[in-house]
Parts: sequence; structure tokens; C-alpha cells
Amino acid sequence: MKIIALSGALRRASYNTALLRAAIELAPAGVTLELRTLHGIPLYDGDLEAEGIPEAVTTLREAIRAADALLISTPEYNNAIPGVLKNGLDWLSRPSGEGTKLFGGKPTGLIGATPGGFGTVQSQDALLSVLRSFGNDFWMAGRLMVSRAGTVFDADGKLVDDKVRAQLQQFIAGFVEFVKARAA
Repeated sequence: MKIIALSGALRRASYNTALLRAAIELAPAGVTLELRTLHGIPLYDGDLEAEGIPEAVTTLREAIRAADALLISTPEYNNAIPGVLKNGLDWLSRPSGEGTKLFGGKPTGLIGATPGGFGTVQSQDALLSVLRSFGNDFWMAGRLMVSRAGTVFDADGKLVDDKVRAQLQQFIAGFVEFVKARAA
């Protein structure tokens, strides 16, 4: 099983990218999580789209299309989806109708980490609204929202909180079972 693990943050020391790296380490045998980011995707511009879909968008789109599932880790900026993640989804949905072709029925899980105290509940809720329009098949039995991420990861981005590690491992195991059930 191959799952694209998409980080909704660009920062080199992103807690969300670190969370996905930890998920990669905790993946069950036979499951590959492939980390992807939104680096290289320009701001959406209809004039630029008229010139052709950027290579970074095409590369990410093909990786998602070839995967069995999608796991998105989103930060929360100002109580919402980070602009870079929304922008990436806007590009992936172009030309018109591509979002449904790419994401329709794709098993999808959401996680997130933030330095704040409320986890990423509002960002995840807003992201559900966007992805629902594409027809993603959401795993609703589990969500992981990591609060106070600065205390959960060390300076090198390693997950050092045993409670969060156990929650992440449980989340990944449940999501994998969800994906398997959809494939059966």
C-alpha cells in the first residue's frame, strides 16, 4: 500500500512535516508513506494556467493519482487552512473538473500540528469543506490534532512525546485498515 503524505507547510522545520516523518517511521509493515510538499508550486493565476499546468503541480498530481490514499498534515494559520495548502489544492483541481477526477473516492486522512493550544481543529474542518467538493473518501473515525507542537518535537524535528507517538501510531493503523477496507 502506498500513501502520499502531504505537508501543508513549507517551513524547513515545519511541525507538520515532522509529524509526517514520524508517521512514516510508524507505518505498519507493507505500507509506504511517501512524503510530499508543496514546494515549487506557484501562486494560482488563471493566466499562468492558460500557459500550461506547472511541472511541480503535474508531478504532485501524478503521485497522488498513483497512490492508494492521501494523508494531509495541515497547520492552522489564523483559524483556517494555510494559504499554501489551499493554493496547492486550487492548482491540483485545474483545469476545471480535475479535482473530482484526482480526489474522487480517494481515501483521505487528516492530521495536524500547531504551537497553539487548540490543535488544528478549525483548519481541519475548513479543509474538509474544500476536499468534500472533490468527493474525497474521508476517514472520519479518527483525527489527530497536536497542540503545543513545540513541546512534542525536539530541535531536530524528532517526535519525543510518547503519548503523541502512541496516538499517531493508532491513527496510522486505523487509517491503513480504512484504506484496506475500501480496496476490498
